[in-house]
Amino acid sequence: MSYTLIVTEKPTAAKTLAKALAEGEVKEFDNNGVKYYEINREGKKFVVAPAAGHLFMLKQSSKGWDYPRFDVEWVPSYTFKVSKFSEKFFKNIEALAKGASDFIIATDYDEEGEVIGANILKFICKREDAKRMKFSTMTKEELLESFKNISPTLNKNLVEAGYTRHMLDWYFGINFTRALTNAMKSVGKRFRIVSTGRVQGPTLAILARHEKKIREFKPKTFWEIKLEVKIGKEKFVADFEKDKVWSKEEAEKIINSLKDVKKAKIVEIKKRTIIQKPPKPYNTTSLLADINRYFGYTAMQAMQIAEALYQSGYISYPRTSSEKLPEDINYRRILQNLGNISKYKKLAEILLEKKELKPNEGSKTDPAHPAIYPTHEVPKKLGDRQQKVYDLIVHRFLAIFGDPAKREGVKILLNVNGMKFSLSGVKTISPGWLLLYGPYGKREDVELPEIEKGEEISIVKVIKLEKQTQPPARYSQGSILKEMEARGLGTKATRAIILQILYNRGYLVGKSIEVTDFGLKLAEILEKNIKEIVSEELTRKFEEECDLVESGEKKREEVLEEAKKKIIEISEKIKRIENKIGEELTKALIESQDKYSTLGTCPKCGGTLKIFKMWNTGKRFVGCSNYKKGCNLAFPLPKDGTIVATGKICEDCKTPIIQVSREGARPFRMCLDINCPTKKDWLDKNKINSNTNSSDKKNSKSDKSK
Repeated sequence: MSYTLIVTEKPTAAKTLAKALAEGEVKEFDNNGVKYYEINREGKKFVVAPAAGHLFMLKQSSKGWDYPRFDVEWVPSYTFKVSKFSEKFFKNIEALAKGASDFIIATDYDEEGEVIGANILKFICKREDAKRMKFSTMTKEELLESFKNISPTLNKNLVEAGYTRHMLDWYFGINFTRALTNAMKSVGKRFRIVSTGRVQGPTLAILARHEKKIREFKPKTFWEIKLEVKIGKEKFVADFEKDKVWSKEEAEKIINSLKDVKKAKIVEIKKRTIIQKPPKPYNTTSLLADINRYFGYTAMQAMQIAEALYQSGYISYPRTSSEKLPEDINYRRILQNLGNISKYKKLAEILLEKKELKPNEGSKTDPAHPAIYPTHEVPKKLGDRQQKVYDLIVHRFLAIFGDPAKREGVKILLNVNGMKFSLSGVKTISPGWLLLYGPYGKREDVELPEIEKGEEISIVKVIKLEKQTQPPARYSQGSILKEMEARGLGTKATRAIILQILYNRGYLVGKSIEVTDFGLKLAEILEKNIKEIVSEELTRKFEEECDLVESGEKKREEVLEEAKKKIIEISEKIKRIENKIGEELTKALIESQDKYSTLGTCPKCGGTLKIFKMWNTGKRFVGCSNYKKGCNLAFPLPKDGTIVATGKICEDCKTPIIQVSREGARPFRMCLDINCPTKKDWLDKNKINSNTNSSDKKNSKSDKSK
C-alpha cells in the first residue's frame, strides 16, 4: 500500500505532527536511530519523517582554491565532516520516498524551511513540487487546520529568495575568505584561515569600531558632592546641581562652604505623573536580547531553547519580525489554561476579569508569522533552561494585555547656603502591567515623605566622592542583535548564527563582547584597504534584493549576476594589493598569537608559561619557555574552545587562570593545575584520579598554538 510522505524539519516536530494528525494509533519505527511515524487519516496512510535541518549544502562544483569562483552546486550535508550526523536522516527519507505516492512538506514556514523542503523534494524525492502545510504553532488544532487548508504547492518565490540568499552568502563568504587567506599564504611567514562574509564583515566592523573607542578611552577624574539629609526619622541623599565637578579645588571650595551648615531649606517641590505603556509582544530579536539579559544565555543557546519550546507546541514560531498577535487566536482560552499553572493563576484571573482583551502591539510585521506567544498547550514538565525561557514568554504575554502603569515622580529642590541640591523620588500609584510582568517588571520605588515648601530639614553630613569617567559600555549579545536589526544586517534567522561564527573564529570573546586583537586588526585592515567587505550599505542592498526576489519583483539570476560583478571588481582590487594585505594580516596574527599564547610566569623556574600545540596530534598544552633549559612543567588544556589569559593567578595552586569560550556554551574560567583543590568536586564527579601529575610533554615535537 502506497502512502503520503510528510517531511518535517526536526525529529521533535515529526512526533508532534504525527500525534496531531493521527486518527487512531501512531506507529513508531526506528531506522538506524531515526524515528519516523506511520498514521492513518481519512482512510489514507501517512508516514511522517524528520530531516535534521538542512540536508544539502552549497559546494564548489570543480576543484581549485583560486578566486573569484561562482560554480556551485547543492550536495548532501553529510559529505561535510561537520554535518556527518545528517546522513542517517538523508538515508531514511531516501528509503521512505521510494514507497511514497505523494509528498507533503511540513518544515518551518520561512525562507530556510522552504529551501530545506525544496531540496529534499528535488534531490531525494525526485519531485519538483509538493503540497505544503503552513503553521505558526504546533498545537493540534493549528496543525489540523493547516492540514485541512493545505497549500497545493511550495511558495516558489520564497524558495527563490532562499536560494538567492544562500548563494550570495557562499559567493561573498568563500571568495573573500579565500582572498584574505591567500594573501597571508603569499607572504608565507604564518598562516591561518581568515574568515569573513557578507554579514560577518560589517558586524565585526561595528564591534571593532566600538572596541577601539573603549581601548582609546582616557578616564578623567571628577568629584561628586552629595548631602545626607534627615526628614523625620528617615535619611536620604541629595545631589548637587552639578552632577560632576571637574576641579579638586572647586570641590574643596564647595565642601568648605557647607562645613558649618546644619539646615537645608526646601524651595520648590515638583511632581509629575509618569505613564508607562505595556511592552510589545516579542519578536525574535527582542526575545533573544531579553533571554541574554536575564539569563546570560548566548543568542544561539536562546534560539535553540525557543525552537525546542515551539516544536513541543508550547510557543508560536520563534523566528519572526512581527510585533503583532494574530487576530483569530483565542486569548481567553490561553489565559484560562495558563491559569491552571499555580504561579500564573492570580495573574491570569486579573486579565480574565476584563471585558475586552486588547494587546499592546508594535508596528513591525512579518508576512509569514505573528509575534511570539505561548499557546493554549501548557507544559507539564520542562528542563531548567526551557522553564526559564517559557516563564519569560508567558509573563511578557500577560503584560501586553495589562493597563498602563502609573507612577509619580517627585523632585524636591533644596537651598543650602546659596547652593542648589535636589532629592529625587518615585512611587508607583498603579502597577498595571508591571504586576503581570512578574520578576521582569520590578521597579524600585524611592518614596519621599510629605513635606512643605519653606520647611527646613537637617543635614547629617556632606559627602565628597572622587570618581573617574567610564568608557562606553560593551555590547552584550542581546544589544548587538538589536543593533544588527536596526542597521538591516542579516535576518531574524541568521543574526544569532553570524554572531556565533565571529566567536568561533576567535574574533570575539566574553559575555560582554570584547573584540580580540586579531579581530580588531582584521577589521582595521579591511576598513583601510577593502571597505566594500565591511560595507553596511552593500550588505543592506543585497538583503533588499532578496526581499524583491521573495515578492516576485526580481529574478534570482539578476541579483546573482549583480553580485558576481561586484565580487569580481573587489577581487581585482585585492589582487593588486595582495602582498600588502598579506603582510598586515601576518603581522597582526603573529602579534596576536604571541600575546594570547602567553599566560603568565612559570611557578617552577620563573620562565614564561605559553600555549603550545603538538605538531603530530594537534593537542594543545601549556609549557614553560625554559623547556630547553630543563624545565618540564606542563599542563593539559581543553581540546577545543578559544583560550584567553585573564591575568589572574589561582590562590590555591599559583597557576594562571584562563577563560575558555566554546560554541553554544557559556565561557568558563579555570586554573591550569588539574590537582588544584578547587577542582576536587569536578574530579570526584567525573571520577578522575586526583593524583594525575601535570604532563611532561615532549616539547621538542611542538610548536606554538596557531
